[in-house]
Amino acid sequence: MSRTTLLALALALAAAAACGQRKSKVDPANGSGSAAAPTATPAAADGGKTQVRLCDNVTTVALDQLPKTRGEGQAVADQLMDQWRRQHPDQEWEAAVRRSWTVKPPADNSGVLQGGQADGNTYGRYTKMDVLAWARESERAALEGARVFHSGDELGSTISVSCDMCHPDAANTHPETYPKFQVQLGRVALLRDMINWCLQHPVRAPPMSADDPRMRAMEAYILAQRQGTPLSYGKH
Repeated sequence: MSRTTLLALALALAAAAACGQRKSKVDPANGSGSAAAPTATPAAADGGKTQVRLCDNVTTVALDQLPKTRGEGQAVADQLMDQWRRQHPDQEWEAAVRRSWTVKPPADNSGVLQGGQADGNTYGRYTKMDVLAWARESERAALEGARVFHSGDELGSTISVSCDMCHPDAANTHPETYPKFQVQLGRVALLRDMINWCLQHPVRAPPMSADDPRMRAMEAYILAQRQGTPLSYGKH
């Protein structure tokens, strides 16, 4: 394996790890919690050393020489990630959510890779990376929703109440059949309408706009937890 290939391996390992992380909180400006796209590339040689730049375009490590073995390539990746983690101590939120609450896994879409759907259809030519990305991003949305759902601070509660105090693990005694006529509102409601009703009343928090990243995340989490529940709109 060439030295250039080994360096590319080190960069790929580091990029996959760092760029697979998300912020501890969603960014209100764009609704995204994802790190920058993995575009790790070596910078121009400087002072006889090669600057290797992580996909955040900030984290770098200077190499006296390119890696010669897979182990040396892994060491470069580890060094980059160690630096990145020390600069971002709040990036382990996903692991913390998984330790605290159970979030159901997303649907298995591997069936689209088994032939048939992709034949003769440009838009059906999916790859394993596509399926992995769908599952990873869908689950992250639900995990972010679980984080918000269980936090009075994230919800903006003035009495330190979170949604799970009435709905452990997003449980609900009412059928999840939105849209339906909701007595509390006196009109047909969507799931987000009922979330806002709960925010304003039991939680004592301001309502959220439909495109608020926290609202989108909570909808994802609640629907993820109701996986398999039949949809029958208007049912009480």
